[in-house]
Parts: sequence; structure tokens; C-alpha cells
Amino acid sequence: MKLSQFQFILPKERVAQEPTRWRDECKLMVVHKDTGEIEHRIFKDIIDYFGKGDTFVFNDTKVFPARLYGKKEKTGADIMVFLLRELNREQHLWDVIVDPARKIRIGNKLYFGEDQSLVAEVIDNTTSRGRTLRFLYDGPYEDFKQSLFSLGELPVPKWVKNKVTAEDIENYQTIFAKNEGAVAVPAAGTHFSRELFNRMILKDIEKAFITVHMGIGQFRRVDVEDLSKHRMDSERIIILPEACEVINKAKNSGHKVVAVGTTVVRGLETYVTTTHEVKPFDGWTNKFIFPPYDFSVPDAVVSGFHLPESTMLMAVAAFGGFDNVMNAYKVALEQDYRFGPYGDAMLVL
Repeated sequence: MKLSQFQFILPKERVAQEPTRWRDECKLMVVHKDTGEIEHRIFKDIIDYFGKGDTFVFNDTKVFPARLYGKKEKTGADIMVFLLRELNREQHLWDVIVDPARKIRIGNKLYFGEDQSLVAEVIDNTTSRGRTLRFLYDGPYEDFKQSLFSLGELPVPKWVKNKVTAEDIENYQTIFAKNEGAVAVPAAGTHFSRELFNRMILKDIEKAFITVHMGIGQFRRVDVEDLSKHRMDSERIIILPEACEVINKAKNSGHKVVAVGTTVVRGLETYVTTTHEVKPFDGWTNKFIFPPYDFSVPDAVVSGFHLPESTMLMAVAAFGGFDNVMNAYKVALEQDYRFGPYGDAMLVL
């Protein structure tokens, strides 16, 4: 597959800046991959397609306030620091992106907060992601973490909206977010409400939770035409034995396993036995899924509507079939579906 095959024109106004009022009442496009048939539903209707013993697998990662604004020493120039991941807890080392990056050098100090009370020093600028910062903080770790996160904002992408609001603190998070570590929300999971969870219980539909700390690599521009040469950034995955037990029980009993989001798809496909069972895993993955791909675990995938040429679109196309999914996106544009993390949803069966 070539990068250009995933290009389409997405008008800016089709990117949703706010979610629907109720999480489970966005539009749901249902794509039947065997026939290419498309249905138009409301998201809360999703359980009409599943029954007793079928299992939804969710990503319970929690987005942290990863975007900080500060000043550069001496010049006082404005800078933005995007926290990617913590490298060393004791030394307060973080892997970050700095913008603008061209004038930031090793040894530069950066100041954060109205009183510039939090200081960081650039100690490395050769990492693949950008920079390594050491935060200069003398005190208990929990106090440092609280100070750092109190200065940050939730990293709702700038291509969605320029200004983060108080409502985003709730909206840009799933209701089951638990394990802190993501810099982007697993958007497919945001459509699930407590009411929908209760209805799933009444239908004896099972739930399993894995953790995939979504990184900014999902949004990095793919800059090679030959997709086999693209390298994904690594993301942390934690799959506990109890989740494996629920998922494997569904598979072995002939029930459907539904991957909620492309991060879950990556997680489930990273460490699988030859008999298509999921194994406990705690590590990193740079797995890149694009067509053609032979899936081992999911029988259905829930997804949002993604940007052109995005790796998330490629993963959905690998599952649903390239022609089916690209046609579905064409229909979505014609039928006023909303794109992006606050947009509408797709179920591929």
C-alpha cells in the first residue's frame, strides 16, 4: 500500500470541536466488511449487534495534562513543552517536544508558572522525539508531579481547537480512564456512557480492559510513500492475566471480540499465540498495522473518523478492507459525519 492511497480532502469545518451532548448519541456508521453494506445508526444502538458472551475490549489509559507553556532563560521567549513520557522518576527526567525547537540548546533553562517557580534544564537534544528535560525540583516526588501537572493543560490537538476549555477536562477522557500515561485520548472509547455499560450488563455482554498509553506517534506525519518503510513510535502496553482470561474465553467459546479503538487493535495484535490467544504483556510496541494484514484476535472494531494519511485510518482499513473503509469515508463526508476525537463513530463488523 502507498501513502497517497489514503489521501482525501477533509474540510476543516468537518472536524468536530465539541462532542455530542450525550456521549452515546453521536452518529454510528456500521460497515459490514464481507459485503460492503453500510448502515446509519446512533452510537447507543451498537449493542444491537452483539449478545451474551461477546466481549468489548477497552483501553483504560488516562490522558494527563501534557502541554505546558513557559519562558526561555535570558530572552524570555515563549516556549511550549509537550511532555511525552517520564524517563526517570528519581531524576525528574522527561522526554519532550519543545516548540519552537530551533533555538533550544543543551544547557538552556526553561521556566514555568506565573512566578516561574518550576525550572527545567535541557540535557539532551538528540532523541528521536525531540529533547530530554531535567526538572530542577527539590522535594517529594508527589509534590513535584502535582506541581508539574497543575501547570499543564490537557493536550486536545490544535487541529481540533485552539483553546482548551473546562469542559474538555471531562470530554477528552473516557469514563473508565484509570491508568495515567496517555498524551491523546483513545477516542473510540469516549462514546461509551455509564447507561450504555448498564445496558451491556443486561445483555450479558462482557468487558475487558487493557492499557495502551497512546503517544503522539499516532499523529506523526507519515513521510514515506512506501508504507512498509514507516516506523511507528513505541507505546507502552499492559495486558494483565485477568484481561487475557476474559478475551480468550470469548474467542474459545466462539463469541465475538470487539476492539474499541485502534490502540486496542495494536495491543491485542502485539503478543499473540499461534492459536490466536492473547498473552499477558508489559512492555513496548512499535507495531504498525496497514493493509494487507491478517488479524488474530478482533472480530469487530470500533473507531472514529480519522485524518487523511493517518496511521489510525490505515489500521481500520487493514481490518475492514481498503475499498470498504475508503468508500465509508466518502459516504461519511457526503452524509455530514464529524471527524476527529470529538467526532462520530464507525463499527466495522
